[in-house]
Amino acid sequence: MSEPRRLPVVRGRVQCTEKESVPVAQCRLCVHSARVVVKGIELPSPARAYCSRCRDAPDIDMAKVETVLCDDLSGEGFRSIANIIS
Repeated sequence: MSEPRRLPVVRGRVQCTEKESVPVAQCRLCVHSARVVVKGIELPSPARAYCSRCRDAPDIDMAKVETVLCDDLSGEGFRSIANIIS
């Protein structure tokens, strides 16, 4: 499997796809959001932690996220975790 893309947060947004920039808060609910970086420390993304039932993951203030590690290598873009957990 390829390495996740490292998407820097710029003015509260990440370049989700080649054509689309989205608010970093949206990554909280995206299945492709694998990890986030806060103060230089990689943490499980809220979406991934929820999907894996990793309840001991810290509550992450998405406004403080510096980078999102995104495993969307096909260019699909945002896909809600609601599609998986419903």
